[in-house]
Amino acid sequence: MSTTQPIKNLDDLENLKNYYLNTQPNLRNYAMISTGVNTALRIGDILSLQWKEVYDFQKQSFQTHLIHIEAKTGKQTCIAINQSLCSALNLYLQSLPLPLPEHYIFQGKTPKHPLSRSQAFRIIKQACSDLHLSEHISCHSLRKTFGYHAWIAGVNPAILMVIYNHTSFANTKRYLGIEQDDKDQIFLNLNL
Repeated sequence: MSTTQPIKNLDDLENLKNYYLNTQPNLRNYAMISTGVNTALRIGDILSLQWKEVYDFQKQSFQTHLIHIEAKTGKQTCIAINQSLCSALNLYLQSLPLPLPEHYIFQGKTPKHPLSRSQAFRIIKQACSDLHLSEHISCHSLRKTFGYHAWIAGVNPAILMVIYNHTSFANTKRYLGIEQDDKDQIFLNLNL
């Protein structure tokens, strides 16, 4: 049985993000991947985002926070929009005719319809295939990648549990794919 894994290698992550920026230019796809790895939202929630959730049309500037009701949990989440995400969304927005606030950010054939989950899956799989990345990377890897790199950066596990709505760190650890190799690196790098 295969399990979706986070993208652990930062070079692989940059290559995936840049695939739709440089190799096969598509700013929508680039922004979708950037949104996934910078928000930890599920792909269904990413695809349902509308411009009004990230962009203030009166002020003509990006919001500081994305406030969204998660489809799976029904809970409201508030996510700070970091510089990387803001840059990706801005680059994408600049390539479009000005959308309406209720238009989906990651639109399918029309602004009134979001990109489908199956199409998002194909977008990720195509880039991974061309980049020779693991077959265990999918749309859900974007969500897991956020948490994995937050953990590596030293984020308190309790905060990650809250972000993911997990009941224990054991669940979060398993979810993020924290394995023996990761533990070994901590022991080998510490050298007290």
